[in-house]
Amino acid sequence: MVIYAALKQACPAAVMAPTTTTKQLPPITTITFPDGGGWHMSMDSFSLHATAPRGNVVLVMGATGTGKSRLSLDLATNFPAEVINSDKMQVYKGLDVVTNKITDEERAGVPHHLLAVADPDADFSASEFRRQTTHIVERLHERDRLPIIAGGSNSYIEALVDGDNKRFQSRYNCCFLWVDVALPVLNTFVSERVDRMVEAGLVEEVRGMFRPDGDYSRGIRRAIGVPEMDAYFRAEAWGADRSTRAGLLQAAIDDIKANTRKLAYRQRQKILRLALSGWDVHRFDATEAFRRRGREAEEAWERVVAGPSVEIVRSFLYGSGQARDRDLVDVVNHLSGCSGGGSNGSAKCRCVAVEGAGGPAKATASTAPSAMATTVAVAGASC
Repeated sequence: MVIYAALKQACPAAVMAPTTTTKQLPPITTITFPDGGGWHMSMDSFSLHATAPRGNVVLVMGATGTGKSRLSLDLATNFPAEVINSDKMQVYKGLDVVTNKITDEERAGVPHHLLAVADPDADFSASEFRRQTTHIVERLHERDRLPIIAGGSNSYIEALVDGDNKRFQSRYNCCFLWVDVALPVLNTFVSERVDRMVEAGLVEEVRGMFRPDGDYSRGIRRAIGVPEMDAYFRAEAWGADRSTRAGLLQAAIDDIKANTRKLAYRQRQKILRLALSGWDVHRFDATEAFRRRGREAEEAWERVVAGPSVEIVRSFLYGSGQARDRDLVDVVNHLSGCSGGGSNGSAKCRCVAVEGAGGPAKATASTAPSAMATTVAVAGASC
């Protein structure tokens, strides 16, 4: 057993056969490894909770409509994480339907940053995104939270990672996840999504922001779904007949779909260029999940996107099982005051019992690191 061998090497006395003793044992200290990595340690006056290692950042990329927000939530519910929005339109207040902002219910209690924070007419530049995101990442690390940066605006991500003399890359370890969908399948999906957005009130939402002198080159008015509606609202203001308005509305919806498809293509090409430029990007092909419906789609997403992504991030954060076993030995040695020691028994070690989901005898390398509640009990008596 890997844990047994590691403990024997680090502290031989800790794994010697127990002897009969009538001594009073002090309270046991427990170290619990919850599923998903990390550890929790509790004592009478000391506690250390499982946390994401400092200096790590996960970035979720992908074209519009590929499920970036969904994956960020999948990750945030598996790790101590918070999400930082990197969509350049979702950063603005308003137009929640047009910009497809994640709802409060969909967030499921996961904190989100840089979502609906900028004035609709402001110019939230890539450099401003880099400045604010860097500050948020620092704050999250201070609270031992893992930052998950998710969004489709690759210019924001590139400015963050490669801008400012690549200071961000030199300061943080970055794990890039790319959710990809075959363009023919994605094109069908985004067209259907536009229809759902119209049903959800897109036209009324844009009408509330329409101004004849509106500037479509800045702020939230740049969002796809706003400039395309201009001719329709002008005709409506001029008192155009119903048939004319209906034709203009359908043309606007068709333009929204076409422009969304073009955006998806450009975003995908940009990610490809970033990957070819040296970024270590993990690509997940979610096409199967988008081709299916209902429960089959959910199962496919878990199998080809969510599950593999969680495993990659777990490895990114905590390394291999062997590395975690070494961390376990270090913790035990720290608690027990064992500094190695040889066969002469001079080391001051404490008895160690490793318990997994199947009991002490099954606390092998395969069960101990990944068990739902693997526990190490460190008794206070000398072995």
